[in-house]
Amino acid sequence: MRPRRSAHVQGTNSSSGSSAGLGTGSSPAPGSAGARSGSLPSPPTPDSPDLSSSDSGSDFEDTLRLRRKRRPRQAQSHGPVSKRPRRREPSGDGSSLAASNLEQNTLFEAVRSAKIAVETVVDDWLETYKQDRETGFLELVNFIIRSCGCRGVVTLKMFRHLQNSEIIQQLTEKFEEDSAEYPLSLGTQPWRRFRAAFCELVAAVVRRCQYSVVYDEFLMDALISLLTGLSDSQVRAFRHTSTLAAMKLMTALVNVALGVSLHQENNQRQYEAERSKGPGRRATDKLEALLEKRRELQEQQEEIENMMNAIFKGIFVHRYRDVVPEIRAICMEELGTWMKSYTASFLTDGYLKYIGWTLHDKQREVRLQCVKALQGLYCHRDTAAHMELFTSRFKTRMVSMVLDKEPDVAVEVVKLLTLMLENTEEVLTEEDCQSVYPVVYVSSRALASAAGLFLYRRLLDPQREEGREPSRDGDNRTFFRLLLAFFIESELHEHAAYLVDSLWDCAGPRLRDWETISALLLEESPTNGLADRQEKALVEILAASVVQAAEGQPPVGRSLAKKPSARERKAQAEERTRLTHCLVPALPQLLAKFSADAEKAAPLLEVLRCFDLTIYCTGRLEKHLELVLGQLQEVVEKHTGQAVLEAASRALHALCDPELALHGRGDLVRSRLADQLADKFHQEVTELLQASSLDEEEVYSMAATLKRISILFNAHDLTPWQLFEPCTQLLQRALDTGEVPPQVLVPAITCLHFHILWELSRLPSTDVPQEQLQSLKTRVTSFCSLCQSCLSDVDAGVREQAFMVLSDLLLVFGPQLPRDGREALAPLVLLPDAGLQSQLAAFLMDHVFHHACSHEELSAMEDSENHIEELHQRRVLLAGFCKLIIYDVLELSAASDVFKHYAKFYSDYGDIIKETLNCTRQIDRQEWARTLLLSLQQLMTELLLQQGPEIRAAEAFLEIRDLARRFSLLFSLQQLRNRPALLSMHKEGIQFAFQEPPGPGPGLPPLNLPFLEVLSEFSPRLLRPDKALLLAYLEKMYQEQRWMAPQDVPWPSLVTYRNSLQPQEEGGSVNSRSTAPRPPPSSAAKRPRVDAPSEHPDSSPWPSSRLPSPALTSTVLRRGPRPPLSGPPARDPGSDPGLLQSSSLSHRHSGVNRLSLMVEEEEEEMMIEEESSEEDTPEQDRVRPPPEGPPSHLPLQGWGWRPWGAPPPPAPTCPPPPPQTLVVPEDQLRDLFDSTILGIEDV
Repeated sequence: MRPRRSAHVQGTNSSSGSSAGLGTGSSPAPGSAGARSGSLPSPPTPDSPDLSSSDSGSDFEDTLRLRRKRRPRQAQSHGPVSKRPRRREPSGDGSSLAASNLEQNTLFEAVRSAKIAVETVVDDWLETYKQDRETGFLELVNFIIRSCGCRGVVTLKMFRHLQNSEIIQQLTEKFEEDSAEYPLSLGTQPWRRFRAAFCELVAAVVRRCQYSVVYDEFLMDALISLLTGLSDSQVRAFRHTSTLAAMKLMTALVNVALGVSLHQENNQRQYEAERSKGPGRRATDKLEALLEKRRELQEQQEEIENMMNAIFKGIFVHRYRDVVPEIRAICMEELGTWMKSYTASFLTDGYLKYIGWTLHDKQREVRLQCVKALQGLYCHRDTAAHMELFTSRFKTRMVSMVLDKEPDVAVEVVKLLTLMLENTEEVLTEEDCQSVYPVVYVSSRALASAAGLFLYRRLLDPQREEGREPSRDGDNRTFFRLLLAFFIESELHEHAAYLVDSLWDCAGPRLRDWETISALLLEESPTNGLADRQEKALVEILAASVVQAAEGQPPVGRSLAKKPSARERKAQAEERTRLTHCLVPALPQLLAKFSADAEKAAPLLEVLRCFDLTIYCTGRLEKHLELVLGQLQEVVEKHTGQAVLEAASRALHALCDPELALHGRGDLVRSRLADQLADKFHQEVTELLQASSLDEEEVYSMAATLKRISILFNAHDLTPWQLFEPCTQLLQRALDTGEVPPQVLVPAITCLHFHILWELSRLPSTDVPQEQLQSLKTRVTSFCSLCQSCLSDVDAGVREQAFMVLSDLLLVFGPQLPRDGREALAPLVLLPDAGLQSQLAAFLMDHVFHHACSHEELSAMEDSENHIEELHQRRVLLAGFCKLIIYDVLELSAASDVFKHYAKFYSDYGDIIKETLNCTRQIDRQEWARTLLLSLQQLMTELLLQQGPEIRAAEAFLEIRDLARRFSLLFSLQQLRNRPALLSMHKEGIQFAFQEPPGPGPGLPPLNLPFLEVLSEFSPRLLRPDKALLLAYLEKMYQEQRWMAPQDVPWPSLVTYRNSLQPQEEGGSVNSRSTAPRPPPSSAAKRPRVDAPSEHPDSSPWPSSRLPSPALTSTVLRRGPRPPLSGPPARDPGSDPGLLQSSSLSHRHSGVNRLSLMVEEEEEEMMIEEESSEEDTPEQDRVRPPPEGPPSHLPLQGWGWRPWGAPPPPAPTCPPPPPQTLVVPEDQLRDLFDSTILGIEDV
C-alpha cells in the first residue's frame, strides 16, 4: 500500500510561515508533532485555531489535534516472532509486554552493555513495533527517558490518557537523581560509548524504517512531538538528551530525503527515456507505473520535508541559543552535517545565518563546531561558490577569530581560511592574509603549523599558479628565495627556528633539500648570489632545519611534540645520516667562507653537533674532519662573542667524545687551544700584577683571553693548566686596589667557579684522600670570601656574577652533598654564616626588589630589549636565592624577605615566589606559617616607622591587607593539616598586636593594634571551634593589658578582628539563603524538583540564570501556585534535634568546602564569582534540600560544637536575617552572543 503524507506535518508551513529563519518574538514553531497518540477529542474548526489562549497543554498538541485528518494506518499484522531472551510474547493489547518493561528498559540495558550490535537491537525492536506499535513506541520512549537519567516510566495508560505536557510533568516530579549528572554529561569511557551508541540507535531506527514505518503517521509524529516537549523542559537532562536525539533524528531524515531525491532523479530519467521511444516501442504500462512511482516519491519527499521542518522549527530554532553550551554545540554540529549532505535544501542563507550568528558565541565548543561546520562547506568549490553572501557578511568575523583566546578554535579557523584560500576566487585580501602571517611565530605548535600551511599556500608554493609537478632543484631555489623574502621583509621575528618549525609539516621535503641550500650559500655569482642579509637568514634556516631533522623536537617555548614511534625514530636516524653525508663536504667550505662573520659562523657550528659523527670514520672522511677542526680553531682565535664561542665549545665537546673512534684528533685541537690560551693568560697576569697601570689594548687582550677560557671551561676540564692561582690573584688585586677592570673580573670569577666544580667532579665517592679534601675546602672557603666581598662592588656585572656564583656554590656544597653514598665528602659542606645570609638578603633588597617603576615608565620600557634582559637577570638572581631556601641551605625565616614582596612584584616574580611558597609549605607548615606572619610583621613595622601610628587609611596598609588575603588563600586546601599552623599564626599575631604600648595621649590603641585587621584576613580559613578559642584568647590578652579602650569609642581594629571571629559572620555571602539553622527536610514533605512559574519571581533566594520559558510550551504546568521556596521545610518528627545545628553549620561552611576543591590559582577568582549566578550551572531550577549534616571527612564535634547526645544549644535570640536575593537583569542572562548579532528573538 502506498504510504501517504503525515497529517500533522502537512500543514506546518501554513501556520509558521515558509521562511526558515528565526522570527522575533514568535511562539514555538507549530510544525512539531502532536503531543500524544491514541484517542483524541473531536477537532475544533481548523480555520481559526486559537493557540495563543490555550492553556491545556502544548501548542504542538493543538496543532496535531487541528490537523489530524484520518486515523493512522495499522501496521501489518504478523504472527508471534521470538524476541530477545526474557521477553514474553505480547498479548493482544500489549499490556503484558509493557508491564514487563516497567522495571528494566531492554533497549537501554542493551545499549549500555554494548554486548549486542545496535543494528540487531533495532531489528528486534522493529519486530515488536510491527506487532504492537504502542508497545514498541513506549519501549523507545522509555529508552529516551532512561537515557536522560530519569527512572520514571511512561506506561500505556499514561500514553493513552495523558497529554505530553502532563507526562513530562510527572516524569519531572519523579526525577529523583542524587546529583546533577546524567548519562550525556558523564565523561568516562563507558558513558562516552553509550553516547555514541545512543546516536547510532536513533539513526538506525530511521534507517531501518525508511521504506515503510516512517510514513505510518504514528511513529515519527509521536516521537517528534515527545522530543519537542522534552526539549522545552526546564530540566537540563531532558533538554540535552532530547535535543541530541532530535538532531540525530533530523540527520537520519536528511539522509532519507537525499535517497528519495536520488530515486526521483532516476525515475525521471527512466520516464524521459521511455517517452522518447517511438509509438510502437513505447510501453504504456511502464509509463503509468513510472508516473505512479513518481507521485509516490513526491509524497514521500513532501512528508519527509515536513518532518524535518517540524524538527527544525520546533526544536532547533529554540535550542541553538540554549543556555547550555553543549546543546548549542550539538545544534551547530548537526546543522553543518545537513548542509554538507543535502546542499540543495539546506545550503541557503536562511540556514547559514545561524552559523554566522553563533560564530560570536562566548563558549569555546560552540564556536569550534561552527568553524568545523564551515570547513565542511568550504572544502569543495561547488559548495563554496554558493556562499558568496555569507562570506561577504561574516568574513571579517572569521578573520578576527585567528586570534581567538582558545588555541584549538584558532587552529580550526586558520584551517578554514586555508580552505577558503584554495576553493574561492580572491575572497581573502592581502590585508586579511596579513592577519594570519604572524601566527607562524606563536607558542602553540598546532596553531603555528596551521598558519604555516596557509603561508605556504599563499606565498611560498612555487607551483601555486600551475598544476604541474614541481621540479626538484629549480622549484626549491624559488621556494627558498620566497621564504627569505618573507622572513626578511616581514620583520615579524628574528628567530628562524620558529618559522621552520611552522613550515615543517607542509614544506618539510623542501626544507630538507640540503644540497640546494648549500649551493645557494656557496654561490659567488654577483647577479644570482645572495645579499648579506639573505645569507645570514639562509644560514639560520639551514641550522634550524638541521636541528629539526636531527632532534625531531620543536624549538624552545613551543609545546613538546608527541613521543616518536619506532618507525619515526628509524626515519629520523636515516635522515640524520643523509644530512651528514650531504653536509660533511660542504661544511668546511661554508665555515671558510663565513668564519669571519660571527653571526653566520655560530649557526654553522651548531650544525656540526647534529651530525652522525661516526660517519667521519666509517665513511673515510678524515680529511673533512681535519678541515672542520682547523676552521673551529680559527673561529675560537678570531672571535670573542659569547654566542659564537659557546657554539665552538659545544662543537669541540662533541668531537672530543671518548666514544668516537677519532676523538683523539679533537683532543689534540683542544689541548693546542688550551696551551695557547693558558700561556697567554699567565703572561698577561704577570704583566698586570707588576705594572702600575694598563692601557686599553692590554685590558682588551686579557679580557678576550679570559672570556675564551671561561667559555671553554664550561664544557672542558682545564684544571691541568693551573688557572686557579692567577685568577685568585687577579680577584684579590681588584679588591685591594680596585684597578682591575670589570670586563676582566667577571670571566675571572667564572673561571674560578668552574675550576672548583671540575675539581669536585673528579673526586671519588669513597676513599677520598684527605689532602684533596683539605685543598678543595680551602679553595672553596677563600673563593666564597672573595665573592662575598664582591657583592658590594660598584659594577653591576661583577656584583651579579658574584651573587650567582655564591648561590651555586652554597647549593652544590650544601647539606645534601654527603647524601646518596657520598658520606666521605661531608667535610666539604659549606654553611653560610649569619653575616653572609644578611648580605645575600640585602643584595636582593637593593638590586632585585628595588623601587617599582610607575605605570608610565613601565609602558615606556615595555618593549625595550634592555628592560627585558634586565628583568630576566633579576629573575635569575631571585631564583638562585629561593633555591637556597628550598634546599635547606638558608633558614626558612630568610624567605620573609621574599614573601613580603609577593603582591607588589607579582607581575615580575609572581611565579617564582609562588613556587617557593608551595615548596616551603611542604618542608614545615608551622615554620612556613611563622614566616608568612614575619613577612607581614616586617611590612607593618616599616610602615609604622615611615608614617607613624595613623596608618589605617594609608594605601600601603591596604596593600598589606591585600597581601594577607593572598596568603590566606594558601590555607584553603588541606584544612586539617593547616589547622595547627593557622592557630599558632593567629596567636602570635595577637601577641604582636598588643606588644607595643600606645602612644602618648588618652585612649590611644597599642601601636601594633592595626595588625589585627591584617590578621582578620586569615579568619575565614578557621574552623568554628578554633574561632571560639581565639576569641577567648583575644579577650584574655585584652584584659591583661594595662590600657583599655574607651567605652564609648571602641578601637576599630579590635572590633574588626573580633567580628571576624564571630560564628554568625560565617557564610554571609550575598547569595546565601540564611545563616539561621534550618531543620532537615522531611521525606514526606519533599517538593517536586521543578515548580510551576511563580507569580512572584523574586520569592526564591536563589538567582536563576535560566532564560524564561516561552509562553506556550509543552512544559507549562497546569496547576495551582506552589508554596514559596524560601520557607523552611517541615521537620521530620523522628529526626534528632542535634542534627539541626550540624546541618546549619554544614550549610554555613559550604563556601569553605567549595574553596577546598579549587586549585590555588583560581581561588580568588572563584570566591568573587560565588556572588553571581553562573551561566552554565546544571539543574539550577530544581529545589534541593539543605545538607543534612557536616562533611564526612570532618569530625562532627568540630562542626556541631557538642558531642553526640548532648543537648542542643539554645536558639538565638535575634531573628535570622532575611534571605538575600540577587536580581539579575534578564539582558545579562540572555547575553549569549556579542552585540553584533541582530534578529535573535527573546526566549
